[in-house]
Amino acid sequence: MNVLIVESKPELGCMWQRHLQRMGADVDLVTSQEAAIVSLQEAEYDILVVDLVLQDGSALTVSDFANYRCPEARVIFVTNTTFFSDGSIFAHSPNACAYVPAATRPEDLAAMVDYYAALR
Repeated sequence: MNVLIVESKPELGCMWQRHLQRMGADVDLVTSQEAAIVSLQEAEYDILVVDLVLQDGSALTVSDFANYRCPEARVIFVTNTTFFSDGSIFAHSPNACAYVPAATRPEDLAAMVDYYAALR
């Protein structure tokens, strides 16, 4: 399972990365839209974990590019805001499979990544 994490807070992204690696996943971690686009050009991913509110760039741009570059990859959006809490993220991002709070326990997030990647 190949996973791309796009998270502006490196410490949070590293925590998720460690949990996923313990499950046997190959995980790349980037902190910006630009770095995510480069990663998507260089590798194919089964699933992406993307912070909806990136400090440098747009999560929806990352999702759109992933949809073009890896059309079967799914995106789990993580956020600490209530923006899109009405579920409209699924209308804006056809490859979205989940929308979870940033406070989600890392082991729960890892289980979701494993589940959605297996559906691919």
